[in-house]
Amino acid sequence: MIKVNKPLPILDQELGKKICHESDKKEGVIMKNDFPDNPIRLSVLFALLVSLVPALALAEELRMYAAAGVKAPLMEMAAEFEKDHGQKIALVFDTAGRAEQLFLADSVAVLLITTDKRIGDAEKDWKLKGGLSSPLADTVGGFAVPPGSPKPDLSTPEKLKTALIAAPHIVFSDPARGATVGMHFMKVIEALGIKEEVLKKSTLAKDGVETMRMILTGKADLGVTQLAEVVQANRASLVGPFPGEFDLATTYSLWYRTDAAPAVKTFVLIATGPVGRSKLEKHGLRPSSR
Repeated sequence: MIKVNKPLPILDQELGKKICHESDKKEGVIMKNDFPDNPIRLSVLFALLVSLVPALALAEELRMYAAAGVKAPLMEMAAEFEKDHGQKIALVFDTAGRAEQLFLADSVAVLLITTDKRIGDAEKDWKLKGGLSSPLADTVGGFAVPPGSPKPDLSTPEKLKTALIAAPHIVFSDPARGATVGMHFMKVIEALGIKEEVLKKSTLAKDGVETMRMILTGKADLGVTQLAEVVQANRASLVGPFPGEFDLATTYSLWYRTDAAPAVKTFVLIATGPVGRSKLEKHGLRPSSR
């Protein structure tokens, strides 16, 4: 706060300035005379303020949107990045399609992780432009059951059909929200000729994380999601992938703008490097086939 005193009588102004100056210093009040009028002092002060700008910029959160299939490893990477670099990262997870939509609607978002196909299509349509993409990891669609429950044989299309008919309650991610496995599962049950029967006893989850939450709490008997999401939730729930002709392999890629801040590019190098690959593999993802 700058405190300006009323002018004193002319004869007493100089003495008054000194008295007020000393008094206000004791009270922690800054007078006009407290500001440096020496050019050298001003230069030093300006340099100090400029030096603080990068630190202020660094303190701002980097917002990233990602498919829920990479939630656990990405949260680990973000936590370590913040600890090592002092840079906060705000992570938003959803289905692959919804993550893309949210990223496109957010002008300050810096990084997107979704399926490689979605990124490729968005680049062709010029929805994503001025950026770079890099393959991150592969995952496979499959099935989960509550821990301790019998695991059905899904090794052939016929055995999968039998298991789906026998399951009292099925849960899978909502295809309308851009869920990769959800859209694939709809095609599978239609090909098997049991679409209506399966949908009558199915719950559509927000994403794979919610699918696994329902499985782990016993609210559903058979879950359909990315196997990476099953492993990240509870390995004991893992049943296996879709059989043969219905196999679903998905490549996750990341996309970021070429003019992104150095911190973003550093994070990308970590995520796509040995450290990132190790964390991805630990959580059920495998090195990208691309």
